[in-house]
Amino acid sequence: MKTQMMIWFSSALLSLTTMADTDAVDAVRFAFQENSKLPVEEVTVSQMPGLYEVVLSDGTVLFADQSGTYFIVGDLYQATGRSLVNLSDARRNDQRKKLIAALDESEMVVFSPKPGMKKTAITVFTDIDCGYCRKLHQEVPELNRLGIEVRYLAYPRAGLESESYDKIVSAWCADDQRSALTRAKTGKKIESRDCKNPVAQHFALGGAVGVTGTPSIIFEDGRLLPGYLPAERLAQQLGLASGG
Repeated sequence: MKTQMMIWFSSALLSLTTMADTDAVDAVRFAFQENSKLPVEEVTVSQMPGLYEVVLSDGTVLFADQSGTYFIVGDLYQATGRSLVNLSDARRNDQRKKLIAALDESEMVVFSPKPGMKKTAITVFTDIDCGYCRKLHQEVPELNRLGIEVRYLAYPRAGLESESYDKIVSAWCADDQRSALTRAKTGKKIESRDCKNPVAQHFALGGAVGVTGTPSIIFEDGRLLPGYLPAERLAQQLGLASGG
């Protein structure tokens, strides 16, 4: 009987705490929107007592007090005794993972390993005219051999009114997207084409997940690797043996 009472009391206390957190989160959301006029996507209790994590609609993360009047822009760290852990990085990884998982793979250009050989996948924001993007593309056969699927998203660095944009749209609109993308990345001319395409959406998504240049590689756990790595080193970053 005593054990049952303790379980009931613990459950009731947890329920009250959850309700209090929910009320506080709602209060922070309302106050922050009223005070800042910024578009709020999500508010959660942060890992630091007294602070609430506020995610804006463009993906920016802030920390606010309960009044919604004061806020901090920057990363939240935790001292573990031996090192500092960037808690904000972990949060950003989770956000990227969710955003990438929500994408329709049919709107990507995908280079897959042989059937039954896939071990993991990387999602790569790429630009047709980027030198290191071209260098990474040369590694795709080796990445596939190592069991790494390469899923391309379009990110024309010069913007949506650029020649690079027109080129990558032509690749996405080609009958054979993989062949067109490969030709374009080797500097060969491809047929100019236009169609309903996801390039603008990919470009906007890149900004939301922290892409500032190309190539930008996102792992399945949401980590972002900016820049180029050879296939063997990339496999090591993914925890795979380079020998396949």
